Amino acid sequence: MVEPVDAWWRRRQWSRGVPMPYAVGEFRAAWASYPVLVRQYHPEWNAGIVLTQIPPAADVLLTWECDVGHVFVATPAEQRGRPGRERRRSVWCPECALMAKPQRWPTLPDEWPEAVPAPQRAVPLTGRQTLPAAPGRGIGAPGTSSGMPTGAVASERVRRPGAVRSSGSRSAAPSRSAAPRRICQKTPRLPSGDAFVSVCAPATASAVEAELRQALSDRFDFTFDRNAIRLDRPFHDHVEAWPDIILPELRVAIEYDSTGRHGLEHVGPREASDRRKDRAIRGVGWEVIRIRTGRLPALGPHDLQVSGISGRTIASLVDTLRDVRGALFVDAYAR
Repeated sequence: MVEPVDAWWRRRQWSRGVPMPYAVGEFRAAWASYPVLVRQYHPEWNAGIVLTQIPPAADVLLTWECDVGHVFVATPAEQRGRPGRERRRSVWCPECALMAKPQRWPTLPDEWPEAVPAPQRAVPLTGRQTLPAAPGRGIGAPGTSSGMPTGAVASERVRRPGAVRSSGSRSAAPSRSAAPRRICQKTPRLPSGDAFVSVCAPATASAVEAELRQALSDRFDFTFDRNAIRLDRPFHDHVEAWPDIILPELRVAIEYDSTGRHGLEHVGPREASDRRKDRAIRGVGWEVIRIRTGRLPALGPHDLQVSGISGRTIASLVDTLRDVRGALFVDAYAR
């Protein structure tokens, strides 16, 4: 059951029999890949408890403040799962997300919610509601009610986006999961595991990828003109994967991962998508090497956790290629 952070902390003190159930920094590694959440968390609004003392799986209500200044309440699981497939900072805040994608109530008066007064029925309130923080909000002692920000309010049941309340003989809208899945038909009929040039693959726009490709081209006589791998199962409506760099001679795919400008890349549901992609690529006989920056955790046995692209990173990548496919085989392509 979800509970306030102060009640959760007291319960953990009682169950563990110690005044500090979790030490400061105990869960630092779990939160390290979420710089946006680290910036939005304020211990003084959460009974003085530091974010690294809270397990990511804890079912506890925490108070956060987005970059705009909206104060809202959410659990660690809700915050870590917010990015989804969006690429904007507002997805970290339910108030910003509601403003970016306003929902409309049906225009028929009999379908208006009874709890909302008539002048306010044009804009629905969904999820855990927030209000803009007051300019002069006061912060009392940690763990007291005066220490909570004025913008935080009670939790409400989340309404599914796009859902319409049924009345009378109206039938509920069919769910998206019931619709048949469409698979792109542009993938050529090739054997699974073949590398090819795909018209569906997005254009390379990362300078780091070009730097990696050039560094490998200076050392090895590899083929760099392929941009897709034929899979044996659908992956995001395609039967192909588009790694950052493909080495057909070694059957190795290289990915460069960072949290991005807004801290939204390769975290939350995107990390789950990366894992699915790696399994699909390995399922057709390839190996995946991910170069992970921004304190992103390693997803596979050959991933590299580095601070950035440098000569040492390139040397580590070459050594990893030798470990994966054998030094004699890799060095046969050396220039």
